[in-house]
This record gives sequence, structure tokens and C-alpha cells, in this order.
Amino acid sequence: MWAAGAVKVRGCLAATSVPLRRCLKLGAAMAKSKFEYVRDFEADDTCLAHCWVVVRLDGRNFHRFAEKHNFTKPNDSRALHLMTKCAQTVMEELEDIVIAYGQSDEYSFVFKRKSNWFKRRASKFMTHVVSQFASSYVFYWRDYFEDQPLRYPPGFDGRVVVYPSNQTLKDYLSWRQADCHINNLYNTVFWALVQQSGLTPIQAQERLQVDEVTTKEVRLPAEMEGKKMVVTRTRTKAVPLHCDIIGDAFWKEHPEILDEDS
Repeated sequence: MWAAGAVKVRGCLAATSVPLRRCLKLGAAMAKSKFEYVRDFEADDTCLAHCWVVVRLDGRNFHRFAEKHNFTKPNDSRALHLMTKCAQTVMEELEDIVIAYGQSDEYSFVFKRKSNWFKRRASKFMTHVVSQFASSYVFYWRDYFEDQPLRYPPGFDGRVVVYPSNQTLKDYLSWRQADCHINNLYNTVFWALVQQSGLTPIQAQERLQVDEVTTKEVRLPAEMEGKKMVVTRTRTKAVPLHCDIIGDAFWKEHPEILDEDS
């Protein structure tokens, strides 16, 4: 419809030599029609003002994706670094993001409290983040998986949540990091039972259900802690970090993240 309208406007200029201003008015009038009422069905998804907007994306059916692409168990450093690269790309494109936190096949992106990006529409926040991340994942795949061709396109879904205060935002990020530690602990022990002790996946799962209390007391080796990833800004550059965000040290070192005047 837009192409047809453009042709008519150009035809008007060529055939009648009507002044440009008049043709532009004619084009605007043509854009309106009796069908325009359908816009009233669009939902108002404006995020609450003065709240942190968080977009969390997750890989869709990434267990299957990891198997088809021969990811190393329990942690594949190539996949983790690719995820972080995608998060950096998102932050470089969308400057209102102040920090991103990732683990496994998920990443959370935090927008400034005062951001008025796309009039704070949740659908815009989510679709721009997810589409930029997904396209970056495909674009940079070969940089991290040189000998492993991409067999099919990965999928990601997203959700938007608003948090009203600095403390609720910190608690959200702490929740995600605590979840990372628990899941990584389970996966590390699970795959050790399968790869080193020769148990089948079902046997390993049954063993962990029996020894649940014991496994929770195991401390992960330092190299296993790399599954959690934080991307924050140093001035305008997005910098990846592997650190604890549950305690206060990180927030004292980076006060600009929660500074509402930044």
C-alpha cells in the first residue's frame, strides 16, 4: 500500500507539476482511511515511569541446540564467550542499557530508570534486545565455533519486568546469580558422574536426588565459576566481567550503574 501511494504521488508531480507541499498533503490524506480504526486494538504496554526495565532473554530449546552442535559438558567456553559477545553487541547498539548479567543460555539487560527509549514500550524493549542478540549470535558464530557449522538458526524468547527500586533490582540480579550457582553445581556433579564414574544420565539423576544435601555442600572449582557473566559499561564501552554481584563490593566499585543522574 505504501509503494502504491508513493507511485501516485510521484505521478502527480510528473503529470501535473503540482507543488511538492500539496502532494505531501495529498499523500498524508491518502494514508488515512476507514480501516485505520484497527490501531485502537493495539495494547498500551508502556512500562511504569521511574522504574528499572529489565529484559531477560532465554535460548529456546537450547538443550537440543547444544546437543546438535556438540557443546562441551558441563560448560562450553566457546558458547559462553559467544553469549557475552552478543551481550556486548546489544549494549553497544542500545546505549540506555547500564548492565547485563548472563548465565548459560540466558541474559538480562537492565535499562536506565529514566530511559524514555521508544516511549518505554515493553514490546520495543523486548523485540529490539532479542532480535539484536539473535542476529549477533548467528553473525559471530564462526568466530567461536570455527570447526562446527551452524546446523540451524537458534531461537530466543524474551520477557520484560520492571523493578521500582535499586534494592529490588539488586535482589533480582542476586537471584539470577544464585540460580546460576545452584544449576552449575548440579550440572558439574551430574556430568562428573556420567563422564568420570560411568553412570548413565538416569543413574546420575537418581544418585543426585539421593545425595541432594551433600551436593549442595560441594564448592565449585574456580574454573567452573566462569559460567556467570556480567557486562557493564566503562564510560561508553561494554566490558565483560566474571564476578560476584550478590555482595556489596561490586556495587561499591561501580556506583555509576545505580546512579539515577547518569
